Amino acid sequence: MTPHTRRLPTPEALTLLETRRSVAAAGLQAPGPDADQTRRLLAIAARVPDHAMLAPWRFIVISGAARGEIGALLSQAYRETNAHMPEEKREKFAAIMGRLFPAPLAVVVVSRPVVGATIPAFEQELSAGAACMNLLTGAAAMGFHGIWVTGWAATHKAALAILGVGEGERVAGILHIGTAKDAPADRPRPDVAALTTHWSPPQP
Repeated sequence: MTPHTRRLPTPEALTLLETRRSVAAAGLQAPGPDADQTRRLLAIAARVPDHAMLAPWRFIVISGAARGEIGALLSQAYRETNAHMPEEKREKFAAIMGRLFPAPLAVVVVSRPVVGATIPAFEQELSAGAACMNLLTGAAAMGFHGIWVTGWAATHKAALAILGVGEGERVAGILHIGTAKDAPADRPRPDVAALTTHWSPPQP
């Protein structure tokens, strides 16, 4: 890149990256992204490093009435697959499954590494993770809030069948997106200096 084509710094974008904060799904409410904004978010999610252009991920969008419908199915599946659990505890978590999609929009990012590709599966999975992060960052740039979660609904066989996740696929993340009910407070952040080293040649 020659000097005259170098992009100029964009303070607003840097501030967004420095201050983005996850908000619990239960703390998200309407408004959420509309249909056009959702399409744009998915395009942003797909604009990630992708060695050999394999597109080793796909998206499942959950919005509107589908949120309650899928919640009811997950709640029942939790009861059926945890019959051994004490009833009170089982019903508590089944109820949580029923309310799993309170935000106006949820996007399930499905990792689907291309079998037989020369690109290692690990690299393909990292690309799916990058798609999750792009969704969160894109949502923040649109003025929304969000969170990236996994848990039972993203890992259990019965839940995956309800979501529509197939053989050879895994859920990289469930992204809940909406508007925060309350201004989110920041949390302690890692000491970057303590996590950083500068390479130097090995000593003989």
